[in-house]
Amino acid sequence: MTTAKDLFIIAMDLKHSVGQGDLSLGLAGAELIDLIGAGAVAVDGDRIVPGAPPTLDDRFMGEAAAGLTRQAPYERIEDWLWRRGRDLTAAYQVGLEENGELKPQRSGRLSFGSERVEPVDTPARRHAADRWEEKEPVLAALASVVGIDDERSDDEAGLDDEAVTTVVAAVHDAVMELEAVRQRRTIENAAFANLWRGP
Repeated sequence: MTTAKDLFIIAMDLKHSVGQGDLSLGLAGAELIDLIGAGAVAVDGDRIVPGAPPTLDDRFMGEAAAGLTRQAPYERIEDWLWRRGRDLTAAYQVGLEENGELKPQRSGRLSFGSERVEPVDTPARRHAADRWEEKEPVLAALASVVGIDDERSDDEAGLDDEAVTTVVAAVHDAVMELEAVRQRRTIENAAFANLWRGP
């Protein structure tokens, strides 16, 4: 089980609208946090310093580790989030569907893309639900940052690892940047529509 997979399952399980871009950034951050936990990377300021290639039994974690920049100057955390996060939500959905962990949805819950799906009752889903119910600090912090649960505090209380706190803060900044881009586009589109509409 990985933090990214747990985050994806929680996002699918809860009746809460989550932006696909926001979740993709959160998934990339979760992968990075798990790589830190596995000793595969360290954080030096805002840079990701890779260690020895780890043995990982998760496909996505393996892809994340293989994509690390292994030459100095190492990649900035923010750059990693944007690069690794590109279309990551869709990739997780396809991966879980292939593993039989997602099924067609019966009712109008949260969906990504044109096909509506929901998690199957598996050990992975129960594990994610347990972490969520226990308010496990890393999962709760990432979920709050990507907007899964507004009722929980979005501070980083309970995160006792400086590197993890740095990654969560970087995810927060990236999500805020993405929201700013969305708002700018909305304003530009509205102005363009008004221009065509005329006085």
